[in-house]
Amino acid sequence: MLDRMASESLALPLNNALIGLVAALAVGLIVGLERGWHGRELPEGSRVAGLRTFALIGLFGGVSAQLREPFGAAVLAAGLVCLGLLGVVSYAAWMRSSGRLSATSSIAALLTCVLGALAASGAPVLAVGTAVVVAVLLDLKSTLHRWLRRIEQRELSAALQMGVISLVVLPLLPDQGYGPDQAINPYRLWWAVVIVSGLSLGGHVAMRAVGAGQGMFWTGLLGGLASSTAATLTLARQAHADPRLTAPAAAGALAACGVMALRMTLIALTLQPAFGRTLALPLVVAGLTLLGLAGWGWRQFGHSQGLQRPGGAAKEDADNAAREAQPFDLSVALGFAAFLGVMAVLGRAAHGWLGAPGVHALALLSGLADVDAILITVSRMQADGTLGTGSAVLAVGLAVASNQVTKAVIARSAGSAALARQVLLGYAVALLTGTLAAGLGLLI
Repeated sequence: MLDRMASESLALPLNNALIGLVAALAVGLIVGLERGWHGRELPEGSRVAGLRTFALIGLFGGVSAQLREPFGAAVLAAGLVCLGLLGVVSYAAWMRSSGRLSATSSIAALLTCVLGALAASGAPVLAVGTAVVVAVLLDLKSTLHRWLRRIEQRELSAALQMGVISLVVLPLLPDQGYGPDQAINPYRLWWAVVIVSGLSLGGHVAMRAVGAGQGMFWTGLLGGLASSTAATLTLARQAHADPRLTAPAAAGALAACGVMALRMTLIALTLQPAFGRTLALPLVVAGLTLLGLAGWGWRQFGHSQGLQRPGGAAKEDADNAAREAQPFDLSVALGFAAFLGVMAVLGRAAHGWLGAPGVHALALLSGLADVDAILITVSRMQADGTLGTGSAVLAVGLAVASNQVTKAVIARSAGSAALARQVLLGYAVALLTGTLAAGLGLLI
């Protein structure tokens, strides 16, 4: 009995060691498969490392890790140093013979050794999964380089600034109220800024990715992620330059407003889930109505004119709109944060002076410029019990309606009367369906 228990206890470490070594070998084979495939056409002896070499490197890391217990961590450290020196010598020789500079394979070899050690140290699944990610990154070389060539300086700056406001600034802000009625909560205000700015940056990336050559409908659809007002202005100018584009411009403007409604739903659900669920029905119904009208209008006109195909009349306009659209900017975020703070104070002050009608008047005025700020303000007031659910829903509806008036004026002034009529008709239908949905939601 004791002998059997002893043999079982001995077999368990042996099994774990075997699993670790197999996983370490798998790590090397995964990375080596990618490296070997890309160098498969090279003559024998001209490759720095291929499938077999990487498999051996992974296994080397696994064996080194398992030797730590009897001999200490110096074994693994010495193995990494030796591998690094070997990589330097091999890289120097390869560089002299090929005349090219690339340390990718050397870094991949060191990482393969470390992952092999990780696999043999009790984390085989994590090591193999990381090896797959490494192989994917290595295989995406041409794709990643192509993306880098397309990125402009302002877009790189925007992405870095987005990282600053979300990963550096946000965690440092206090989550408590300040100012009149403790209306200004720095953390929550900045969290709203992060969400809105992230959607704007995402909309810009989407426009750059598929907006060019896809026509005015896609310009409006993707532009609504960043700013439906800016998208409407762009489309109105295009329609003014060429009246034949009035119908697709109207479709794009309706699509932008429909995406705006869905974006508002996402913001509300993220910041205040309970109130967001109340707003979801009217906003989603109105948004889908606008998207449906936009799609119908686009299909009616686009097929006959060929504007939906790359190379159509809207290709150059859509390409210019995608390139000229401004990505997220830190100054914009700061301005929005200040506006959001002012709206938070004014919202409570208006409610204190005039009650719910004061908030509704503020919603009408602020909606002429922006819907996100009043949406966030009203959501906060509803969550802390300052404003009832019905009054909060009405305030959001008034802000949306006044914002649509602004975009209709833009369509008329920057575009044409025909464009304004088509846009207003779509807005009216969406406002009606959204109002009916809101009433139904409140009854339920």
